[in-house]
Amino acid sequence: MSHLLYEVENGVAYLTMNRPEVRNALSLEMREQLLRVFQELETDSTVRCVVLRGHGDHFVAGGDVKSFYDFTKLTPAERRVTFINRIQANLNGLISTMRRLNKPIIASVNGAAAGAGVSLALSCDLVIASDSSFFTLAYSHIASSPDGGATYFLPRLVGTKKAMEIALLGDRFGAQEAKDIGMINRVVPADELETQTRALAERLAKGPTKAYGNIKKLIASSLEHSLEYQLQAEAETFGDTVTADDWVEGVTAFNEKRKPVFSGR
Repeated sequence: MSHLLYEVENGVAYLTMNRPEVRNALSLEMREQLLRVFQELETDSTVRCVVLRGHGDHFVAGGDVKSFYDFTKLTPAERRVTFINRIQANLNGLISTMRRLNKPIIASVNGAAAGAGVSLALSCDLVIASDSSFFTLAYSHIASSPDGGATYFLPRLVGTKKAMEIALLGDRFGAQEAKDIGMINRVVPADELETQTRALAERLAKGPTKAYGNIKKLIASSLEHSLEYQLQAEAETFGDTVTADDWVEGVTAFNEKRKPVFSGR
């Protein structure tokens, strides 16, 4: 059985993590499949938005901790090398690929988003969650520290003190609190998660895809550079957008007082 299901509909790629029997714990196979698909999506012009979701009742309940037990028999030095290699082999590449993808990614969160599930959700551009979902950065529960970019994204979203609380205590909190502190974008009734996710994704899939990619790059770089750098980057990026067919369509539609029809080109 594949650990990842993939389908495309109306310009939206739906990536469904498929280990419901273990709450979609993030196996090595799942990470490898996710990385490969996201790499392919970088050059797939037929896909203009991506949805990341979990099969069954949960999003992702963390890493495959049960499999970690085998490594307790190794020496401390062997364990250190093993886990550094495991993380660098595909998880780091997956997060980097998601962040540079030139189209929007939506995390659709149901049930548990724990440990690496939090990292995956925060790596997406937008997060929509059911009102019955919950979050916990539970690494400290197994005497571990976070991976998957959690310590990068969390302080930028919720502030340093709140990020410390979430990471140190590993407490569980609901979707509404996650929205209130700025971790996620939307909370919807559980029975509406699929339809509202689809509506948001299809709206983005009909948008100016190249402009969205440029928006992602600008916002991602904004906390790393000076105002002067960002102003220049904005000017150059705006210059890039005006070369696109969608820019011509957007300006023409505005002047003709009609709704634009974007092609993604």
